[in-house]
Amino acid sequence: MGLDPRGPRFAAAVTSVVLAVVLVTGSGLLLVAQAVVFAVAVLAGPGASPYGWIYRALVAPRLAPPTEREDPRPVRFAQGVGLVFAVVGAVGYLAGLTALGIVAAAFALFAAFLNAVFGLCLGCEMYLRFRRATA
Repeated sequence: MGLDPRGPRFAAAVTSVVLAVVLVTGSGLLLVAQAVVFAVAVLAGPGASPYGWIYRALVAPRLAPPTEREDPRPVRFAQGVGLVFAVVGAVGYLAGLTALGIVAAAFALFAAFLNAVFGLCLGCEMYLRFRRATA
């Protein structure tokens, strides 16, 4: 069936806000919460994540049906990349390695922001390049 491509962009926008708050506050616990959101998307699929649920329940009904669908596998991979950065950042913040937390959260924010604003999913591009290279 595929994903409505507007859902991952919505999730990226929410993620961008969360990560910006993490960078402003230095909250390792908020970054742990974001890591949990990423983990749910990786394990159960992007549509099962809290942001996917919010999109489907509150945003999608107010929009026209999508004109196209996208493969969820690249999005799931991208969520896995986000998970790695969020875990590294959370460990950094919680272990007192603030610079590590800031750098990891900033990289994750950069990727989420590109997706939210420009529709450029870096993790999806990584997935597609890897698939082409191994095919």
